[in-house]
Amino acid sequence: MASNMVPQEELPVLESLITIRNRLTALKKDTTRFIRAPDVMPIYNSVVKQVTRLNTIRDEQSHNQSSLSNNAAASSSTSKPTIQEANRVDTVLSDVFGLLSLFFLTIGKSRETPATYCQIASMRQILSHMNESGAYTEEILVPIRERLEALKNVIKQDSEDGKHPEPIVRLMLRKLEGVEHQLQDLFSSLSVLSVELVPIHQRLVHLRKQLSALAAEPKPNKAEYKAILEELRKIDSKRVDGKFLGPGGSFVPEGQALLSGLLESCFEITQDIKAREAEEDVTPSLKPIYERLSEMKAQLDQLLLTHRWTLRETDLYNYALSLREIDAMRVEGKFVDADGNKAEGQYALLFLLRRCYGLLYRLMSESEPISEELMPVANKLSTIKKCLNEVLKYGGPYTPRDLYPYHLALHQIDSLRKDGKFYADDGSIPEGQAILVAQLSEAHELLEMLKESMSDEEDEDDAEEI
Repeated sequence: MASNMVPQEELPVLESLITIRNRLTALKKDTTRFIRAPDVMPIYNSVVKQVTRLNTIRDEQSHNQSSLSNNAAASSSTSKPTIQEANRVDTVLSDVFGLLSLFFLTIGKSRETPATYCQIASMRQILSHMNESGAYTEEILVPIRERLEALKNVIKQDSEDGKHPEPIVRLMLRKLEGVEHQLQDLFSSLSVLSVELVPIHQRLVHLRKQLSALAAEPKPNKAEYKAILEELRKIDSKRVDGKFLGPGGSFVPEGQALLSGLLESCFEITQDIKAREAEEDVTPSLKPIYERLSEMKAQLDQLLLTHRWTLRETDLYNYALSLREIDAMRVEGKFVDADGNKAEGQYALLFLLRRCYGLLYRLMSESEPISEELMPVANKLSTIKKCLNEVLKYGGPYTPRDLYPYHLALHQIDSLRKDGKFYADDGSIPEGQAILVAQLSEAHELLEMLKESMSDEEDEDDAEEI
């Protein structure tokens, strides 16, 4: 059963919860009077009834599935009941409690179990973002742990006093325990960080916060941006063969992956900021392409965060098609205006195009394997991309001769294709074509960005001379 399918027996609960959500929404929108406890408590009692009903249905389902499992594997003494997958009932229930908890805060019941829901949900989101960015330290996590403990005490005290029904207490504790597991995972990731690397980690977390604040500004401060970029480059230069070394350079401390991921995340944000600066140079004739690429990048970013485990490769077809259409608009690698002349703002467009290809590749690589015949090509492309990213990261000055080896390497890989496909020695078409094409396209865009960046620097030098 798909995770969004609602079992027949849960449909009445879903209908009731949708009605309750509509009542809460209507109450929220009514600004003609103050919200009081008599307005909220009857709705809360209706929610309690539906949660109790849902628990009964799911407990019975779990018991039946457990019995079937035990019958099928009678010899096993450790069989476990099947875990209930989230479906639309859970989504609507989450909406209901999100609103209901805010109403409990409004009517002054902030120290009661239902009021804890919105805080728990907020902490879950915060911890998810921290996990994605890697931007957290023990000092940041400790207050969250203390707040979770305080909320757990509120729920347990309500349970002991019989203030709220057991199904509601069960639900809140289950949500809270989920956040505790998230928090523990983050603490565990920090536990592998050697003391020698803690100062660098803390500094990177601080720099990432500064970059995030800069990226949120309409016009980032250029001086501050350059200072942060220079410090990131200094930190990166301390690595030897991609590793941070301990005192004296005698050993490699633990926690390299955490720092490397955080450092790369910082450099990605700097590229985003640089591309936004270049947005000002995009000519009006290219604005529709810029906006289309921006929207596509935002959608792919969202897919990477929310749907990466359920995504089918066919879902990405439209994105791949759109990118190819935009790519085809270029003349000799450049976007041109209506008169066929090279238009201003190439860097911003190339950055977005390259980032979309990169996101597409990451989504595809999680769903489609690369066959053994194509692994040498995939490894070579990965190395080329890594080198190009390093060159882009540090900027110029560099000459066309510096970029020639990358041109040659990509040309060699391009020449392996026939009719746009990589073939095996026996003439068959191995698995993983889409991944390699996305990687190859991204590598070409990186090279174009470097060439464009080089021409921008030359223009700046000419302007300074004048």
